[in-house]
Amino acid sequence: MTENPTGAGVPEPTGDPQAEPRFTDKRRIDPETGAVRGSAPAGTPGVDAGTADTGADGSDDPLAGLDFEPSAVDAELIQAQGLAAERLEDLQRLQAEYVNYRKRVDRDRSVARDQAVAGVLEALVPVLDDVDAARQHGELEGTPFAAVAEKLEVTLGRFGWERFGAVGEPFDPQVHEALMHQHSDEVTEPTVSMVMQPGHRVAGRIVRAARVAVSSPDA
Repeated sequence: MTENPTGAGVPEPTGDPQAEPRFTDKRRIDPETGAVRGSAPAGTPGVDAGTADTGADGSDDPLAGLDFEPSAVDAELIQAQGLAAERLEDLQRLQAEYVNYRKRVDRDRSVARDQAVAGVLEALVPVLDDVDAARQHGELEGTPFAAVAEKLEVTLGRFGWERFGAVGEPFDPQVHEALMHQHSDEVTEPTVSMVMQPGHRVAGRIVRAARVAVSSPDA
């Protein structure tokens, strides 16, 4: 029997590698290649390189790319921060959509209001023409109807109505309708010489053009 020079009770090496002690390297970064362990290498069959670090639910893993192995508390905190950032992005997108919706509703409401006022004014145009003609001929002065006519015009003015068209202003085919035309050496450009019927507009929208006579300079 051979004596054991290493001491009593200590077994001699058997040469079997499975019987020898093993050590597990849990470092996340491979010290030789510098790659992150646990991710599939590029070109691995059946693995998409763009989804190698993607979680089971299809979302990006917030723990992917870390150069250290986080503790359970740190991992939970990182995942919570990622979820919070995602929810914040969703909230900001919904807020932007709501702001655009409010602007669109306000714009449509304003357009509908102007159209309604213009429709009422179109029906009142003959009445307003009679009021203006009576005022020019002095038929309203000193009568009770003068106050009624003034209140009507003031009320319509609150909704953006205004009467336009005056003698001496330059002729503009956008707001004037020429019913008569004559030449004159007293003007240097086409000018309104007579207003037969004034024009009406609401908030810049022409309801009816002013019907006028136009004087042009001699050739």
